[in-house]
Amino acid sequence: MAKIICVLYDDPVDGYPKTYARDTIPVIKSYPDGQTTPTPSAIDFKPGELLGSVSGALGLKKWAKDNGHQLIVTSDKEGPNSTLDKELHDAEVVISQPFWPAYMTAERIAKAKNLKLIVTAGIGSDHTDLEAANKHKITVAEVTYCNSISVAEHVVMMILSLVRNYIPSHDWVRKGGWNIADCVERAYDLEGLHVGTVAAGRIGTAVLRRLKPFDVKLHYTDRHRLPADVEKELGLTFHENREDLFKVCDVITLNTPLHPETEHMINDKTLATMKRGTYLVNTARGKLCDRDAIVRALESGQLAGYAGDVWYPQPAPKDHPWRTMPHEGMTPHTSGTTLSAQARYAAGTREILENFFAGKPIRDEYLIVQGGHLAGVGAHSYSVAK
Repeated sequence: MAKIICVLYDDPVDGYPKTYARDTIPVIKSYPDGQTTPTPSAIDFKPGELLGSVSGALGLKKWAKDNGHQLIVTSDKEGPNSTLDKELHDAEVVISQPFWPAYMTAERIAKAKNLKLIVTAGIGSDHTDLEAANKHKITVAEVTYCNSISVAEHVVMMILSLVRNYIPSHDWVRKGGWNIADCVERAYDLEGLHVGTVAAGRIGTAVLRRLKPFDVKLHYTDRHRLPADVEKELGLTFHENREDLFKVCDVITLNTPLHPETEHMINDKTLATMKRGTYLVNTARGKLCDRDAIVRALESGQLAGYAGDVWYPQPAPKDHPWRTMPHEGMTPHTSGTTLSAQARYAAGTREILENFFAGKPIRDEYLIVQGGHLAGVGAHSYSVAK
Protein backbone atom coordinates (compact mmCIF):
# COMPACT_ATOMS: atom_id res chain seq x y z
CA MET A 1 0.00 0.00 0.00
CA ALA A 2 1.25 3.49 -0.87
CA LYS A 3 0.33 6.84 0.58
CA ILE A 4 -0.76 9.27 -2.14
CA ILE A 5 -1.38 12.96 -1.46
CA CYS A 6 -3.56 14.67 -4.03
CA VAL A 7 -3.66 18.48 -3.75
CA LEU A 8 -6.64 20.00 -5.59
CA TYR A 9 -8.55 23.26 -5.59
CA ASP A 10 -11.65 23.76 -3.47
CA ASP A 11 -15.17 22.78 -4.54
CA PRO A 12 -17.53 25.48 -5.85
CA VAL A 13 -18.77 27.82 -3.12
CA ASP A 14 -22.31 26.48 -3.55
CA GLY A 15 -21.17 22.87 -3.30
CA TYR A 16 -20.12 20.14 -5.69
CA PRO A 17 -22.35 20.25 -8.80
CA LYS A 18 -25.32 17.92 -9.03
CA THR A 19 -25.96 18.79 -12.69
CA TYR A 20 -23.87 20.24 -15.52
CA ALA A 21 -24.53 22.70 -18.34
CA ARG A 22 -23.92 19.99 -20.96
CA ASP A 23 -24.59 16.27 -20.98
CA THR A 24 -21.55 15.20 -22.98
CA ILE A 25 -18.15 16.33 -24.23
CA PRO A 26 -16.47 15.33 -27.51
CA VAL A 27 -14.43 12.13 -27.56
CA ILE A 28 -10.88 12.97 -28.62
CA LYS A 29 -8.57 10.02 -29.23
CA SER A 30 -5.42 11.77 -30.44
CA TYR A 31 -3.78 15.18 -30.52
CA PRO A 32 -2.74 17.15 -33.63
CA ASP A 33 0.75 15.62 -33.68
CA GLY A 34 -0.63 12.07 -33.51
CA GLN A 35 0.08 11.47 -29.82
CA THR A 36 -2.75 9.45 -28.35
CA THR A 37 -4.82 10.75 -25.49
CA PRO A 38 -4.32 9.00 -22.11
CA THR A 39 -4.86 5.25 -22.07
CA PRO A 40 -5.45 4.04 -18.50
CA SER A 41 -6.92 0.58 -17.99
CA ALA A 42 -10.24 2.21 -17.02
CA ILE A 43 -11.74 5.40 -15.63
CA ASP A 44 -14.18 5.78 -12.76
CA PHE A 45 -15.79 9.04 -13.81
CA LYS A 46 -18.03 10.43 -16.52
CA PRO A 47 -16.11 12.75 -18.87
CA GLY A 48 -17.39 16.26 -18.33
CA GLU A 49 -17.60 15.98 -14.55
CA LEU A 50 -15.74 18.38 -12.24
CA LEU A 51 -12.66 16.33 -11.36
CA GLY A 52 -10.10 18.99 -10.45
CA SER A 53 -11.66 19.99 -7.13
CA VAL A 54 -11.43 18.13 -3.83
CA SER A 55 -14.69 16.18 -4.20
CA GLY A 56 -13.80 15.18 -7.76
CA ALA A 57 -10.46 13.75 -6.58
CA LEU A 58 -9.34 13.29 -10.21
CA GLY A 59 -11.64 10.26 -10.29
CA LEU A 60 -9.06 8.29 -8.26
CA LYS A 61 -11.01 7.31 -5.13
CA LYS A 62 -12.28 3.92 -6.32
CA TRP A 63 -8.96 3.04 -8.01
CA ALA A 64 -7.02 3.84 -4.84
CA LYS A 65 -9.39 1.85 -2.63
CA ASP A 66 -9.43 -1.16 -4.97
CA ASN A 67 -5.63 -1.20 -5.04
CA GLY A 68 -5.12 -0.73 -1.32
CA HIS A 69 -3.62 2.76 -1.49
CA GLN A 70 -4.22 5.51 1.03
CA LEU A 71 -5.46 8.54 -0.92
CA ILE A 72 -5.45 11.86 0.91
CA VAL A 73 -7.21 14.63 -1.03
CA THR A 74 -6.83 18.19 0.22
CA SER A 75 -6.70 21.83 -0.84
CA ASP A 76 -4.67 22.74 2.25
CA LYS A 77 -1.13 23.19 0.98
CA GLU A 78 0.54 26.25 2.50
CA GLY A 79 2.66 26.38 5.64
CA PRO A 80 4.09 23.86 8.11
CA ASN A 81 0.68 23.13 9.62
CA SER A 82 -0.99 22.43 6.29
CA THR A 83 -2.37 18.99 5.54
CA LEU A 84 0.23 18.60 2.81
CA ASP A 85 3.14 19.22 5.18
CA LYS A 86 1.70 17.10 7.96
CA GLU A 87 1.19 14.10 5.67
CA LEU A 88 4.28 14.48 3.47
CA HIS A 89 6.84 12.72 5.67
CA ASP A 90 5.80 9.21 4.60
CA ALA A 91 4.07 9.89 1.29
CA GLU A 92 5.21 7.96 -1.75
CA VAL A 93 3.36 10.06 -4.36
CA VAL A 94 2.32 13.72 -4.53
CA ILE A 95 -0.14 14.89 -7.19
CA SER A 96 -1.19 18.47 -7.84
CA GLN A 97 -2.36 20.75 -10.63
CA PRO A 98 -0.69 23.90 -12.02
CA PHE A 99 -3.88 25.77 -11.09
CA TRP A 100 -3.45 24.94 -7.38
CA PRO A 101 0.16 23.79 -7.19
CA ALA A 102 1.73 21.90 -4.35
CA TYR A 103 5.05 23.75 -4.33
CA MET A 104 7.51 20.91 -3.96
CA THR A 105 10.51 22.84 -2.73
CA ALA A 106 13.91 21.40 -1.95
CA GLU A 107 13.00 21.58 1.76
CA ARG A 108 9.79 19.63 1.31
CA ILE A 109 11.48 17.05 -0.88
CA ALA A 110 14.24 16.57 1.70
CA LYS A 111 11.66 15.88 4.42
CA ALA A 112 9.69 13.40 2.30
CA LYS A 113 11.92 10.39 2.80
CA ASN A 114 9.60 7.93 1.01
CA LEU A 115 8.75 10.17 -1.93
CA LYS A 116 9.24 8.46 -5.28
CA LEU A 117 6.87 10.20 -7.71
CA ILE A 118 5.58 13.75 -8.22
CA VAL A 119 2.79 14.12 -10.78
CA THR A 120 1.41 17.27 -12.36
CA ALA A 121 -2.21 16.65 -13.34
CA GLY A 122 -1.89 18.98 -16.29
CA ILE A 123 1.11 20.60 -17.96
CA GLY A 124 4.01 22.38 -16.27
CA SER A 125 6.22 21.07 -13.49
CA ASP A 126 7.95 24.31 -12.49
CA HIS A 127 6.28 24.18 -9.06
CA THR A 128 8.64 21.28 -8.34
CA ASP A 129 12.31 21.94 -7.62
CA LEU A 130 13.69 19.80 -10.43
CA GLU A 131 17.26 19.96 -9.13
CA ALA A 132 16.11 18.54 -5.81
CA ALA A 133 14.08 15.86 -7.59
CA ASN A 134 17.20 14.93 -9.56
CA LYS A 135 19.30 14.82 -6.41
CA HIS A 136 16.85 12.48 -4.65
CA LYS A 137 16.14 10.48 -7.83
CA ILE A 138 12.43 11.20 -7.66
CA THR A 139 10.46 10.74 -10.87
CA VAL A 140 8.55 13.82 -12.03
CA ALA A 141 5.82 13.42 -14.64
CA GLU A 142 3.04 15.48 -16.18
CA VAL A 143 0.19 14.79 -18.60
CA THR A 144 1.70 16.43 -21.65
CA TYR A 145 -0.68 17.82 -24.31
CA CYS A 146 -3.79 17.08 -22.22
CA ASN A 147 -4.87 20.73 -22.09
CA SER A 148 -2.68 22.45 -24.69
CA ILE A 149 -5.60 23.22 -27.00
CA SER A 150 -7.65 24.40 -24.02
CA VAL A 151 -4.94 26.95 -23.22
CA ALA A 152 -4.54 27.98 -26.86
CA GLU A 153 -8.26 28.76 -27.07
CA HIS A 154 -7.96 30.83 -23.89
CA VAL A 155 -5.07 32.82 -25.39
CA VAL A 156 -7.09 33.73 -28.49
CA MET A 157 -10.04 34.71 -26.30
CA MET A 158 -7.84 37.00 -24.20
CA ILE A 159 -6.17 38.61 -27.22
CA LEU A 160 -9.57 39.49 -28.68
CA SER A 161 -10.84 40.65 -25.28
CA LEU A 162 -7.95 43.10 -24.92
CA VAL A 163 -7.82 44.43 -28.46
CA ARG A 164 -11.62 44.85 -28.74
CA ASN A 165 -11.87 46.26 -25.19
CA TYR A 166 -14.49 43.63 -24.37
CA ILE A 167 -14.37 43.53 -20.57
CA PRO A 168 -14.89 47.29 -19.94
CA SER A 169 -17.68 47.27 -22.56
CA HIS A 170 -19.39 44.37 -20.79
CA ASP A 171 -19.02 46.21 -17.48
CA TRP A 172 -20.96 49.19 -18.88
CA VAL A 173 -23.85 46.87 -19.74
CA ARG A 174 -23.86 45.35 -16.27
CA LYS A 175 -23.96 48.84 -14.80
CA GLY A 176 -27.01 49.67 -16.91
CA GLY A 177 -25.18 51.96 -19.30
CA TRP A 178 -25.03 52.38 -23.07
CA ASN A 179 -21.69 54.16 -23.14
CA ILE A 180 -20.56 53.47 -26.70
CA ALA A 181 -17.88 56.15 -26.80
CA ASP A 182 -16.40 54.91 -23.53
CA CYS A 183 -16.42 51.37 -24.88
CA VAL A 184 -14.74 52.08 -28.22
CA GLU A 185 -12.17 54.66 -27.16
CA ARG A 186 -9.75 51.74 -26.61
CA ALA A 187 -11.21 49.25 -29.13
CA TYR A 188 -9.34 48.22 -32.29
CA ASP A 189 -9.45 45.49 -34.94
CA LEU A 190 -7.08 42.55 -34.66
CA GLU A 191 -6.83 42.35 -38.46
CA GLY A 192 -3.46 43.48 -39.77
CA LEU A 193 -1.68 43.55 -36.41
CA HIS A 194 1.65 41.81 -35.84
CA VAL A 195 1.15 38.99 -33.34
CA GLY A 196 4.03 36.95 -31.93
CA THR A 197 4.48 34.01 -29.60
CA VAL A 198 7.44 33.40 -27.36
CA ALA A 199 7.80 29.64 -27.83
CA ALA A 200 6.03 27.66 -30.52
CA GLY A 201 5.58 24.29 -28.90
CA ARG A 202 2.22 22.59 -28.70
CA ILE A 203 0.42 25.59 -27.23
CA GLY A 204 2.26 28.29 -29.16
CA THR A 205 1.76 26.56 -32.50
CA ALA A 206 -1.92 25.95 -31.74
CA VAL A 207 -2.30 29.68 -31.02
CA LEU A 208 -0.66 30.57 -34.33
CA ARG A 209 -2.95 28.20 -36.24
CA ARG A 210 -6.04 29.68 -34.62
CA LEU A 211 -4.94 33.25 -35.32
CA LYS A 212 -4.10 32.79 -39.01
CA PRO A 213 -7.75 33.23 -40.19
CA PHE A 214 -7.78 36.69 -38.57
CA ASP A 215 -5.40 37.96 -41.28
CA VAL A 216 -2.72 39.02 -38.85
CA LYS A 217 1.06 39.03 -39.37
CA LEU A 218 2.39 36.07 -37.39
CA HIS A 219 5.79 35.90 -35.66
CA TYR A 220 7.50 33.43 -33.33
CA THR A 221 10.72 32.71 -31.51
CA ASP A 222 11.78 29.35 -30.12
CA ARG A 223 15.02 27.51 -29.49
CA HIS A 224 13.62 24.73 -31.68
CA ARG A 225 12.72 26.21 -35.07
CA LEU A 226 9.56 24.90 -36.74
CA PRO A 227 9.80 22.99 -40.04
CA ALA A 228 9.97 25.15 -43.15
CA ASP A 229 6.66 23.81 -44.47
CA VAL A 230 4.88 24.89 -41.26
CA GLU A 231 6.42 28.35 -41.50
CA LYS A 232 5.25 28.63 -45.09
CA GLU A 233 1.75 27.27 -44.36
CA LEU A 234 1.12 29.79 -41.57
CA GLY A 235 3.13 32.66 -43.07
CA LEU A 236 5.40 32.84 -40.04
CA THR A 237 8.35 35.14 -39.46
CA PHE A 238 11.00 33.49 -37.28
CA HIS A 239 13.11 35.53 -34.87
CA GLU A 240 16.39 34.20 -33.49
CA ASN A 241 15.73 35.82 -30.12
CA ARG A 242 12.76 37.20 -28.25
CA GLU A 243 14.18 40.73 -28.16
CA ASP A 244 13.86 40.99 -31.95
CA LEU A 245 10.27 39.73 -31.75
CA PHE A 246 9.40 42.24 -29.03
CA LYS A 247 10.39 45.18 -31.24
CA VAL A 248 7.98 44.40 -34.10
CA CYS A 249 4.87 42.89 -32.51
CA ASP A 250 1.65 44.62 -31.48
CA VAL A 251 0.45 41.58 -29.54
CA ILE A 252 2.76 39.18 -27.70
CA THR A 253 1.72 35.90 -26.14
CA LEU A 254 3.95 33.94 -23.76
CA ASN A 255 3.81 30.17 -24.18
CA THR A 256 7.14 29.06 -22.76
CA PRO A 257 7.89 26.90 -19.72
CA LEU A 258 9.24 28.58 -16.60
CA HIS A 259 12.85 27.67 -15.86
CA PRO A 260 16.02 29.63 -14.97
CA GLU A 261 16.42 30.97 -18.51
CA THR A 262 12.89 32.41 -18.71
CA GLU A 263 12.17 33.66 -15.18
CA HIS A 264 11.38 37.41 -15.27
CA MET A 265 12.13 37.58 -18.99
CA ILE A 266 9.51 40.35 -19.11
CA ASN A 267 10.87 43.24 -17.06
CA ASP A 268 11.33 47.00 -17.25
CA LYS A 269 14.17 46.65 -19.74
CA THR A 270 12.41 44.29 -22.14
CA LEU A 271 9.10 46.12 -21.86
CA ALA A 272 10.88 49.31 -22.97
CA THR A 273 11.89 47.61 -26.23
CA MET A 274 8.27 46.92 -27.19
CA LYS A 275 6.05 49.24 -29.22
CA ARG A 276 4.06 51.67 -27.13
CA GLY A 277 0.58 50.19 -26.82
CA THR A 278 1.59 46.54 -27.05
CA TYR A 279 -0.84 43.93 -25.70
CA LEU A 280 0.70 41.13 -23.63
CA VAL A 281 -1.01 37.81 -22.87
CA ASN A 282 0.50 35.32 -20.44
CA THR A 283 -1.14 31.95 -19.84
CA ALA A 284 2.20 30.21 -19.24
CA ARG A 285 3.57 31.12 -15.79
CA GLY A 286 3.33 34.25 -13.65
CA LYS A 287 7.05 34.38 -12.88
CA LEU A 288 7.88 34.88 -16.55
CA CYS A 289 7.04 38.51 -15.75
CA ASP A 290 8.34 40.95 -13.19
CA ARG A 291 5.11 41.64 -11.32
CA ASP A 292 5.61 45.33 -10.63
CA ALA A 293 7.13 46.05 -14.05
CA ILE A 294 3.83 44.95 -15.61
CA VAL A 295 1.92 47.37 -13.40
CA ARG A 296 4.26 50.24 -14.27
CA ALA A 297 3.98 49.54 -18.00
CA LEU A 298 0.17 49.59 -17.87
CA GLU A 299 0.10 52.78 -15.83
CA SER A 300 2.51 54.53 -18.22
CA GLY A 301 0.76 53.31 -21.37
CA GLN A 302 3.75 51.31 -22.61
CA LEU A 303 1.41 48.32 -22.48
CA ALA A 304 -2.13 48.87 -23.77
CA GLY A 305 -3.33 45.77 -21.95
CA TYR A 306 -2.23 42.70 -20.05
CA ALA A 307 -4.26 39.51 -19.71
CA GLY A 308 -3.49 36.14 -18.29
CA ASP A 309 -4.52 33.49 -15.84
CA VAL A 310 -1.16 32.74 -14.23
CA TRP A 311 0.10 34.39 -11.07
CA TYR A 312 2.81 33.91 -8.47
CA PRO A 313 2.13 32.56 -5.98
CA GLN A 314 -1.05 30.65 -6.71
CA PRO A 315 -3.59 31.29 -5.39
CA ALA A 316 -2.73 34.99 -5.61
CA PRO A 317 -3.10 37.01 -2.41
CA LYS A 318 -6.04 39.41 -2.25
CA ASP A 319 -3.71 42.42 -2.44
CA HIS A 320 -1.87 41.23 -5.54
CA PRO A 321 -1.53 44.35 -7.74
CA TRP A 322 -2.57 42.51 -10.90
CA ARG A 323 -6.10 42.34 -9.47
CA THR A 324 -6.48 46.13 -9.62
CA MET A 325 -4.01 47.43 -12.23
CA PRO A 326 -5.51 49.29 -15.23
CA HIS A 327 -6.42 47.63 -18.54
CA GLU A 328 -6.11 44.07 -17.28
CA GLY A 329 -8.01 40.97 -18.27
CA MET A 330 -6.96 38.60 -15.51
CA THR A 331 -8.69 35.38 -14.49
CA PRO A 332 -7.81 32.69 -11.96
CA HIS A 333 -5.71 29.92 -13.49
CA THR A 334 -8.53 28.37 -15.49
CA SER A 335 -7.27 28.11 -19.07
CA GLY A 336 -6.21 24.48 -18.84
CA THR A 337 -8.81 23.14 -16.43
CA THR A 338 -11.99 23.18 -18.47
CA LEU A 339 -14.22 20.19 -17.86
CA SER A 340 -13.07 18.91 -21.26
CA ALA A 341 -9.41 19.10 -20.26
CA GLN A 342 -10.03 17.57 -16.84
CA ALA A 343 -11.26 14.35 -18.41
CA ARG A 344 -7.90 14.01 -20.17
CA TYR A 345 -5.57 15.01 -17.38
CA ALA A 346 -7.43 12.88 -14.82
CA ALA A 347 -7.15 9.88 -17.17
CA GLY A 348 -3.48 10.67 -17.77
CA THR A 349 -2.77 10.86 -14.06
CA ARG A 350 -4.29 7.41 -13.60
CA GLU A 351 -2.24 6.07 -16.53
CA ILE A 352 0.97 7.37 -14.90
CA LEU A 353 0.04 5.85 -11.53
CA GLU A 354 -0.90 2.49 -13.05
CA ASN A 355 2.42 2.25 -14.88
CA PHE A 356 4.42 3.44 -11.88
CA PHE A 357 2.96 0.89 -9.47
CA ALA A 358 3.15 -1.89 -12.06
CA GLY A 359 6.82 -1.14 -12.69
CA LYS A 360 6.11 -0.32 -16.32
CA PRO A 361 7.70 2.59 -18.22
CA ILE A 362 5.94 5.93 -18.07
CA ARG A 363 5.52 7.47 -21.51
CA ASP A 364 8.45 9.63 -22.63
CA GLU A 365 5.87 12.33 -23.45
CA TYR A 366 4.99 12.46 -19.75
CA LEU A 367 8.46 12.29 -18.19
CA ILE A 368 10.17 15.41 -16.84
CA VAL A 369 12.74 13.91 -14.46
CA GLN A 370 13.79 10.31 -13.97
CA GLY A 371 16.88 8.60 -12.55
CA GLY A 372 18.52 11.84 -11.52
CA HIS A 373 18.27 13.60 -14.89
CA LEU A 374 15.89 15.58 -17.06
CA ALA A 375 14.11 12.99 -19.17
CA GLY A 376 11.59 12.66 -21.97
CA VAL A 377 9.77 15.88 -22.73
CA GLY A 378 11.55 17.46 -19.77
CA ALA A 379 14.91 17.24 -21.53
CA HIS A 380 13.37 19.08 -24.50
CA SER A 381 11.50 21.79 -22.60
CA TYR A 382 13.32 22.49 -19.33
CA SER A 383 16.71 23.52 -18.03
CA VAL A 384 18.09 23.48 -14.51
CA ALA A 385 20.36 26.01 -12.86
CA LYS A 386 24.05 25.33 -13.38
